[in-house]
Amino acid sequence: MEIVHSALPFYTILIPLCCVVLIGLFNKRPNLRELSTLVSAFIMFFFVLYMLPTILAGKVIEYTVINVFSDVNIAFKVDSLGIFFAVTASFLWIVTSFYSIGYVRSANEKSQTRYFMCFAAAMFATIGVALSGNMFTTYVFYEIITLCTFGLVAHKETFEARRGARIYFVYLLGTSIGFQLSAIFLTYHATGTLDFSNEGIFNQARAGGLSDTFIIITFGLFIAGIAKAGAMPFHSWLPNAMVAPTPVSALLHAVAVVKSGVFVVLKVVLHIFGINVLAQIGLGTALMYFACVTIITASIIALRQDNLKARLAYSTVSQLSYIIFGVALLSTAGITASVMHLVIHAFGKITLFFCAGAIYIAAHKTNISQLDGIGRKMPLTMAAYTLGAFSMIGVPPFGGFITKWYLINGAVEAKHIPIIAVLVASTILNACYFLPIVYKAFFKNLPEDETPEVHEAPSLMVCPLVLTSLGTIALFFFPSTFLQLAGAVVKSLG
Repeated sequence: MEIVHSALPFYTILIPLCCVVLIGLFNKRPNLRELSTLVSAFIMFFFVLYMLPTILAGKVIEYTVINVFSDVNIAFKVDSLGIFFAVTASFLWIVTSFYSIGYVRSANEKSQTRYFMCFAAAMFATIGVALSGNMFTTYVFYEIITLCTFGLVAHKETFEARRGARIYFVYLLGTSIGFQLSAIFLTYHATGTLDFSNEGIFNQARAGGLSDTFIIITFGLFIAGIAKAGAMPFHSWLPNAMVAPTPVSALLHAVAVVKSGVFVVLKVVLHIFGINVLAQIGLGTALMYFACVTIITASIIALRQDNLKARLAYSTVSQLSYIIFGVALLSTAGITASVMHLVIHAFGKITLFFCAGAIYIAAHKTNISQLDGIGRKMPLTMAAYTLGAFSMIGVPPFGGFITKWYLINGAVEAKHIPIIAVLVASTILNACYFLPIVYKAFFKNLPEDETPEVHEAPSLMVCPLVLTSLGTIALFFFPSTFLQLAGAVVKSLG
């Protein structure tokens, strides 16, 4: 694999950091402040796209910023998995920025400058995670995400917002310092490196006599320390964070926080431990069953939620574990499903949260029991919601079908055929908690006391949600570039 040495990854992550400064400078001039956000988002997306042909050509871009100590560096490495995540996150930052402008202005949110500064800082850290070249760099940016998004969760400054932010902070920072950092120390002690490797970095240490017990403990600490992945029992922060403004919920669930979590799980499985070591010890199977518990349990809890954002939050907890489930199969199709679900879930779930925010702004409704007939007042919003829901369920011709297809094939490849029952049950549960909302919106009568002025949200909110909903269909018909990148991820593992 040819290595290209370039500072482009470093310049790419600096763009949202410069955006933070510009937003602060234009504190009293909201139009310029928000223009800075949009321009920065477009420039970063262009930089990411500029690197894409190099990666598609089978090359890797590397750049070391500074040596911290010994052989541990702040370094970047753009490979097929990293660029996959970076393309998804940078594009959705553009869409979410437009939506955020419409939302905060319509809701008259306070501290809008702080809001956009935290948003840009979160994207700085997210792209940093995507393009990290080793586990140390990944951990640094992983923690920065927590610090930047804490202010977004607490944005409304109410008692509920502060409580949700405290839970968010304690779960994410506590698990990462207590478990993940410990795992990083153990990994460095056992292997002498934290650099990502396509074969994993534990192969040689295990061949040299490192005990399987040590590897099992270290792996367990890593998984427990990546609470951003939303796996049970370290998931409670996620529904509690729903007190944040809806664009923040969309950021948490589709772009930055949870996607960074499952992305780090992928990096740990594929590039720290390696599929061979995990298969030989049986840790892949253990992780798969662990994911199955979250998939089913979170779906059952979602069924009981009347608050729309809470139902979507538990849906996210369940759907994120598809990514963990797929990579835990350690099969070609399973890993492909995991990588593809990064973008497929992102488009579907951001659509659903955008719709929830539009309903709140236009109709001031937050509960599912209040949505009778709302599709007649907000047809574009609820049509987009329907498309996003179908993708989450896995109905063709929507992107979610690709995930289910590859997961089933991955289970067959790995000779875990009975586990397909979990995917079938999950699909049924998805339908049970998504489709009643569609039915209520379009087939129930409007309440007699419904105010006649209810209509679609501002166009700055409706256009992004329509765009992302159409994206769920586009991912079914035009997935080739993403599938090529996912295939390159699998191929690189040897």
